[in-house]
Amino acid sequence: MIYPLAGIFIGAVLGAFKAKSKGGKPADMAQWGAVFAMIFGIIGLFIAVIITRASI
Repeated sequence: MIYPLAGIFIGAVLGAFKAKSKGGKPADMAQWGAVFAMIFGIIGLFIAVIITRASI
């Protein structure tokens, strides 16, 4: 579904903004973006599973 993909995109953007607001360099922005993308992607995956299981 679209929830994990949306979570990855939103997480990457939020992570990059968070690193930039703390004065991070591009490598810091990439690292924070990757970590937030993984976290939000997993949350999106759980949301997709819950919605799929609840609609049966």
